[in-house]
Order: sequence, then structure tokens, then C-alpha cells
Amino acid sequence: MAMAQSTPVPPGAIQGRTMDIGDQPGVVAPADDEVEIDPVYRRQPVYFRTTEPAGTIIISTNDRFLYLVEGNNRALRYGIGVGRDGFTWQGLVTVVRKAEWPDWTPPAEMIQRQPYLPRFMAGGPGNPMGARALYLGGTVYRIHGTNQPQTIGYAVSSGCFRLVNSEIIDLYSRVPVGTKVIVRQAVSL
Repeated sequence: MAMAQSTPVPPGAIQGRTMDIGDQPGVVAPADDEVEIDPVYRRQPVYFRTTEPAGTIIISTNDRFLYLVEGNNRALRYGIGVGRDGFTWQGLVTVVRKAEWPDWTPPAEMIQRQPYLPRFMAGGPGNPMGARALYLGGTVYRIHGTNQPQTIGYAVSSGCFRLVNSEIIDLYSRVPVGTKVIVRQAVSL
């Protein structure tokens, strides 16, 4: 059982937050430090009780947080954007690949829903994958950066988890291929 302590948030205050931004390629937002992001979504050390070993990533989709377990009841907590209604999921996966400034090839299902999307976009600041990506094995999903930092804390994606670019760069430097990732709706308190 995991337990996180941070700034108190009333039940349901975050769960219902949704922005109608979607996965729009080519939209370049201001740099991370130029966007007003609720401080609760900035990376910070937190109390976190779990039986998972240090190095494990635990994602709480309802709370919009990713936890990197450090051990001794501590974790680094990162604010994230998550899948919008109909695109959330749960499971146990591992990081199977890492990429800096990854290219983006939208999956066929996404192109079917959004036919205006490009079939391929080279990595770089205008790419919706952001500065880094952690590929989650056996799925089409990733933990990645974003060129839309104002979406952090919202349900906006097609199932991927997004962090502001400075935060994904930090997480990327701490996480090796093979890292265990647990995706849950909520962390038990």
C-alpha cells in the first residue's frame, strides 16, 4: 500500500480537470519556466510509503502524479498530463526504450480519430513528444515531454503520460531501460 503526503487537495478536485487540447502537433508553447504551472505539479520530494523497490515508477492517473520511488518512504513526485476520458489504462509494464528528442509516428488508431495528424514528425521543439521519451513495453504508450506545459495536471492525451520538458529530462536521467512502471487509477492513501 502506498501513501503520499503533499499539499491537501479536496477529493475530486483534480480528477475532473480536462482541457480540450488533445494531441495537436506543431504547437510550440512557451518554455517551461515561462508557463504558470500550479506548484503542486512541480517535481518535489514527498513522503511515499510503498513495498516497491527504489527505482520503480508508480503513476496515479486520477491524481495526475508520477512517483519515482527512492526508498525509505520517499519518492520524487512529478506532475503529469494523463489520458482523457476513454483513454485511461492500468497495468504493469517496463521501460523498454529511451529516446532524446524522439520522432513521432501517430498510431493508426489515432490517425483514424484525427485524420489531420501528420503521419510522421521528426523530433525537436515542435514535436508533441517533447525532449525525451520512455517507451512502455507491450503498449503504444510512453512517458514523454510536451511542448504544451500548460496541459500538466489535466486529462488531455490519448493514453500517454506527459511531463514538462525540464521534468522529463530529469526523470530520463534517473531511469534506466528495464524500470518497472505501475499504472494505477489512484494511489491508496
